Parts: sequence; C-alpha cells; structure tokens
Amino acid sequence: MEIVYVYVKKRSEFGKQCNFSDRQAELNIDIMPNPELAEQFVERNPVDTGIQCSVSMSEHEANTERFEMETRGVNHVEGGWPKDVNPLELEQTIRFRKKVEKDENYVNAIMQLGSIMEHCIKQNNAIDIYEEYFNDEEAVEVMEEAPSAKTINVFRDPQEIKRAATHLSWHPDGNRKLAVAYSCLDFQRAPVGMSSDSYIWDLENPNKPELALKPSSPLVTLEFNPKDSHVLLGGCYNGQIACWDTRKGSLVAELSTIEFSHRDPVYGTIWLQSKTGTECFSASTDGQVMWWDIRKMSEPTEVVIMDITKKEQLENALGAISLEFESTLPTKFMVGTEQGIIVSCNRKAKTSAEKIVCTFPGHHGPIYALQRNPFYPKNFLTVGDWTARIWSEDSRESSIMWTKYHMAYLTDAAWSPTRPAVFFTTKMDGTLDIWDFVFKQCDPALSLKVCDEALFCLRVQDNGCLIACGSQLGTTTLLEVSPGLSTLQRNEKNVASSMFERETRREKILEARHREMRLKEKGKAEGRDEEQTDEDLTIDLEALVSKAEEEFFDIIFAELKKKEADAIKLTPMPQQPSPEEDQAVEEGEEAAGEGKSEEVEEELA
Repeated sequence: MEIVYVYVKKRSEFGKQCNFSDRQAELNIDIMPNPELAEQFVERNPVDTGIQCSVSMSEHEANTERFEMETRGVNHVEGGWPKDVNPLELEQTIRFRKKVEKDENYVNAIMQLGSIMEHCIKQNNAIDIYEEYFNDEEAVEVMEEAPSAKTINVFRDPQEIKRAATHLSWHPDGNRKLAVAYSCLDFQRAPVGMSSDSYIWDLENPNKPELALKPSSPLVTLEFNPKDSHVLLGGCYNGQIACWDTRKGSLVAELSTIEFSHRDPVYGTIWLQSKTGTECFSASTDGQVMWWDIRKMSEPTEVVIMDITKKEQLENALGAISLEFESTLPTKFMVGTEQGIIVSCNRKAKTSAEKIVCTFPGHHGPIYALQRNPFYPKNFLTVGDWTARIWSEDSRESSIMWTKYHMAYLTDAAWSPTRPAVFFTTKMDGTLDIWDFVFKQCDPALSLKVCDEALFCLRVQDNGCLIACGSQLGTTTLLEVSPGLSTLQRNEKNVASSMFERETRREKILEARHREMRLKEKGKAEGRDEEQTDEDLTIDLEALVSKAEEEFFDIIFAELKKKEADAIKLTPMPQQPSPEEDQAVEEGEEAAGEGKSEEVEEELA
C-alpha cells in the first residue's frame, strides 16, 4: 500500500527558485599522507568507552498565569409587580392586591395549593427531624494527644505604610470572614500619608481583601452586628462612631457628629441585645460610656461618666479601655479602665451615679481585655500589666485566680467558647499562650511564638477551633488548635464550677481574716495615739531621723565596698608560688604553731 501525502503551499511562500545544472567534478584540496604522523600511531587495545543508558532529558520552566478570585454580591429586591404599579407606593400595592384576591382563578389556585401545603405541614409535624436524642451526652472521651496549634493563613496589611491591627471581629454567619481594624495608636506619631482604611477578609482568599472600609479617621475597634451581618460598627481614633452597610459599599452609612462624640479614641464598642438590633454602646479614655441607636446617630441616647466618687464630674472620671456585656445579664455591663480598676454598672439605674454599682481593684496598668466566662457569667477574665486574672462577682477585694507575672506585657485575652476552663492570652513578645487550668494551673498548656513583633489583639471563632491574632505590623495570623483544646472534656463543667466556687470561698475567708486584722491594728493604733504625749512624739521623730541616716550611710558604705571589690577583681592576679616555696611556708607555720603551744603550756603551768 502506497501512502501519498500532498503538501499544499503557495508559490509565494517557497522563496527564490533554485536553478540546477550539470558540470564536471573539480578537485579543490588534496592532502597527502604524512609518514611522521604514521610512526606516532599507537594501537589501543582494549578500548574503554562510557555509555549512558538512561534517556536524555531536558528541563523547562513555565510560569502559568495567576488565578485570582473575586467575590461579588447580588442584592435582591421585591419584584413581580405590573409596570403601572409602583411597589414603593403602599396604596397602589394594596389596591392591586385586593383586585387580584377577588379574581376567581386566584381563589381556586389558593384552595388547591392550600390542601397540598396542609398535607406537607402535617407530615413535618408528625416527626421532629431536629430532635436531639442524646442531650445528656455532652462530654466526649478525653483526648490523649498533646495540645498543639498550627498556622492556617496570614493576612497582611496591603498598605505600604504598615499599621497595627487593633481589633478583630468574626462574621456572625458561618465565620468565613474576618473584619480587621487598622490604626496607629502612637499619639501624634502617625507617619505622613498613612491610610485610614480597614478591611474585611475572606478566609479562603488572603491575597486581596473582600471589602475596604473607608472611615474619616482610622478605626480602633470594629464589630459585626450579630443580628444583621451586613452591618458593622466602628470606633474611630478621633472619637466618632461610624456604621457601615456592606451592601452599600465602602463608604460610611452613618456617622456620629463631632460635638456629641468622644473626645479621645474609642477603645471599646459592643452591640446590645435589643429587639431592633440597632442599639450599641461605646467607651473611650475620656471617661464616658455612650449608648447609641444607629438609626439616629446625631447624638447618643444616654451617657454615663465613669466617676467612681459618684459626683458625676468628668475631670475625675476613669478612662475606659475595654467593655463587657453579656446578653444573659441584660441590665449589667462592665468597664475596664486605664487605672487598672474594673467598674461594674447597672444599665437600668435612674441616675448616672447609681449606675456605678461596685469596683474591683484589678491591675497595675490599663485593663486591655475584659470578658465573662461563657459558661459561668458570674466569673470574668481580665488582662492588664503582666498577669491575667479570673474574678468572681462575689469577691470584690481580690481575684480568685491569676497567672504568674510574665516578662512581657500582656495585651489581650479571650475565653474559649467551647471549653469553660480554657482561655487564650497574647503578649508583647509575639507569643500566644493557651491556658487550661484543669490540666495545669502554674504554666500555659501551650505557648506558641506567632511572630517577632508584638501581638495587639485576639479573637476566637465560635466553634473554638480557629484563633485570629493581630500584630503591631498589621499582620493577622489565623491558627487552628488541636481538638483537645476545642472539644469539651468529660466532667469539665463540673470541675471548672467546683474550682471557681472553691477559690471564691477561699478568697472570702482571706478577706474576712484581713478585715479582722485591719480592725485590730486600727484599734491598737487609736489606743497608742491616746496614751502618747508630745515628748514621745519628739523622741520617736528623732529616732526615726537617726534610723534613716543610719540606713542611708549603710547603703553608701555597701556601694563603696562593692566598687572596691570590683576594682580588686580587675587588678592582675599575683604569680603562683613554686612547690619549694609552699613547703617552706608550711614549715614556718608549723614552727610558729609549736612555739605558740609551748608559750600556752608555760602560762598554764
């Protein structure tokens, strides 16, 4: 079988035509053999030759196009009305409905569909498909694996001038999005050209934020509305309260007026449990806590001044740094202050002074975190200075549990939403500590170095598996903890409850004991004051002065001795004596000792 393939090509593509002709052969070069080279010929036997059996391959690199994802939303509006009916006009829609309802076809269709719908409803009511058959089996087997955590994703500030991530908020529906507030909290040190944008990130797309929020001033706090996930509440650096609706874009939907806003940065914003889902309150270091309704943001509905002297004077007010509101306790809210004091307030009190119920002397510095235990709201967690403390509302003088003093400052903390005995803390050295006080009380169950810079904020997902940490350079790290740290353990609720109650009782006993000792000391002091005369006072004063002088000179002499010792250490060491010299010294000492013993014997005689 003959295979013929015809090549079809245009004449113009062949190029110049070739002309071939016949001619005689020509000798151009004739190299004669060289006998000298023939003499140098050496026969090689055997001959070794390398052979490569593998297939020869070449490596090529190809750079594929980057696949970028983008999320777009669709806003559905009411439709299906005729062209001549305006759905926004209530009268026209009512008139059209009445007209349709009088139609016989409409009535027949509704009757037919009604019987089908009734059958389906009866089927649904016949059995509860959502019934829980094992409500009592809350606890699972204890996980034997060691506690661990791994980094899932990292969201970096897209701006060239990096800002700190000051607040985080999880999306209430599904927790697939994360809102991050970015700002520079160094007073009057913000670099020129720094952006004030904050972002909403999709967890599956860390390369590009889903939406940029554009406030008038950088955001210090940012919170999703738990009832309407499209609405966000933000506290600005200039003291204003801003509100966004993601369906309307990046620009602010509602903004409070400067005159009725805070005078300092807004460090705390929380949504309240209300029927409308539009009420919230904010706190700032200007000493005010304000209630707002986002439907009318011109001015706050109520203001509470954090003056614990109850004189309602703003100059005496304590600066508010953190807020706590628990929906199960709708009349109570708590405020963490710059001065390290926790203030418990009553929302329903008539006057502003009555709203401050009690105070807890908390920390040596500002209270950066304040949160009630999700299982036992009577107990709450605070973070300030170098420790984290757990408090009980029944014990007001001191905390019932606390961590050790760390080398680095603590910046934020949060309870685990799934385990009552687990909480998380962040530190200035970039470390995330996970505490499980059922497992270990003195040290964290897991300590993880997240980044080199300071961690500023922390937020735990509702299922307790994912933790988001924001850093000083605007990097938000997403971590996943092991199942042992996020799954409720057997009898954990009972153990945690009994531990809280036991520590509360212990603190109450200690408080009563300290109170008795203070009363006794006070009584003794009053008795001594009555008996003491002016002469005794002058003598005591002179004694105190002399004692102070003595202590002062002792410190001076101790410092001088220390300097002399340091100087002696710096001087070169003397040369070591030889063995012969050592022997001579020993013989001299023995002779001296014998002479002394003879003298002693003579004296005794």
